Amino acid sequence: MEDSHLMLTEIPGGLISHRPRHLSRYTPYHLHQPHLQASPTPQLYLHPPPRIVQRPKTPIASPPPEGTHIGHLYPEILTMIFAKLSVRDRGRVAQVCTAWRDAAYSKSVWKGVEACLHLRRTTPTLFTSLVRRGIRKIQVLSLRRTLKDVVTGVPNLESLNLSGCYNITDANLHTSFHTEMEHLKVLDLSLCKQITDTSLGRIGTAIKNLEVLELGGCSNITNTGLLLITWSLRKLKRLNLRSCWHIADQGIGHLAGLSPETEGKLALEYLGLQDCQRLTDEALKFISLGLTSLKSINLSFCVSVTDSGLKYLAKMPKLEELNLRACDNISDIGMAYLTEGGSTIFSLDVSFCDKIGDQALIHISQGLFHLRSLSLSASGITDEGLDRIAKSLHDLETLNIGQCNRISDKGLKTLADNLQNLKAIDLYGCTRLSAQGLELIMKLPKLETLNLGLWHVR
Repeated sequence: MEDSHLMLTEIPGGLISHRPRHLSRYTPYHLHQPHLQASPTPQLYLHPPPRIVQRPKTPIASPPPEGTHIGHLYPEILTMIFAKLSVRDRGRVAQVCTAWRDAAYSKSVWKGVEACLHLRRTTPTLFTSLVRRGIRKIQVLSLRRTLKDVVTGVPNLESLNLSGCYNITDANLHTSFHTEMEHLKVLDLSLCKQITDTSLGRIGTAIKNLEVLELGGCSNITNTGLLLITWSLRKLKRLNLRSCWHIADQGIGHLAGLSPETEGKLALEYLGLQDCQRLTDEALKFISLGLTSLKSINLSFCVSVTDSGLKYLAKMPKLEELNLRACDNISDIGMAYLTEGGSTIFSLDVSFCDKIGDQALIHISQGLFHLRSLSLSASGITDEGLDRIAKSLHDLETLNIGQCNRISDKGLKTLADNLQNLKAIDLYGCTRLSAQGLELIMKLPKLETLNLGLWHVR
């Protein structure tokens, strides 16, 4: 066969001759190259096939987590949990999500909470938020604008604490308390030194249902202010007049309903007269005759009160707490007068009365059988006096005998042997005690508080 009759075919790998017997000497060597394989022959269609659209498949949902997730809790359960948190944390959980916010804003979560506010600029949404959460108690820490915004913004206000707001004046209160506030029951004006009797007249007009009035440190209040209180605040239960230095016996007569200007008397249960140094035994006489519902009275630092005044207090059938701390003219004789009437007092404080000694403890052990708390700090008592009360006042729970330098381990042994119900004792400054005596006290079965102060450190 001649070369002109050769049939060549182009295929991957080179040119191959179809010779029957031999290959051309110039034919390249065949290499195996699978990646260069010829594509399949295309097919011809008279009519194109219909187009099939493949939709994405919906992913299979993951199985729910085992147990109960916090997100599955009912709102009622969330409110119960949030109510156990601190006030700051209650505000934080409200920022987590809308479900928690709605639960955290429930009124049951904020029940009894007192909002502490700095009223420095106008915040319209603040009081709306307080009302939504049912907050009815507000303490104003600082005030740079009118108090009227608080009164009008929280109409159902029950407690308002303005203690320490020195810039509160009569004009400010007159503008703020322009309408009747029937829900307000607690008002604290302690240390508002610019307040005078004029403000008490406005308070008596606008807040007739007031039950607690704190006027400690309001040194401009006089006897006339107490007369205005007696006229208007007929539901008052607690009145604090600490350091109101202008208050005298006549003002107490107004409260007791014993002056010609008054009609009726107040049903006070607590009266704070601490540091009212113009009061004398005459004031105690008015208290015993007119304020018969009184359960607690604070006469600490009333240096003009003497032993004779305690005769009147001994006749008060409901008196339970009596504070005579630092009353310099109270002595053992006064304790004798106090115990003659079979008093039901269960808390007595005669600390820093340097005329109180063992004889006073003898009178107490023979008359005040209901005592639960007794304070004798910095008095002249000894181990013998402790022996008398330890053997008669078996229900005593609190005993304060700090800075009583004449107490020794002997007195502690007597207390440890007899006062099995003692829960708290103050031994600060008792320098004659030793470790052995303290060990005896610490073995008392119900003891919870033992105060040794700086002496224990040394």
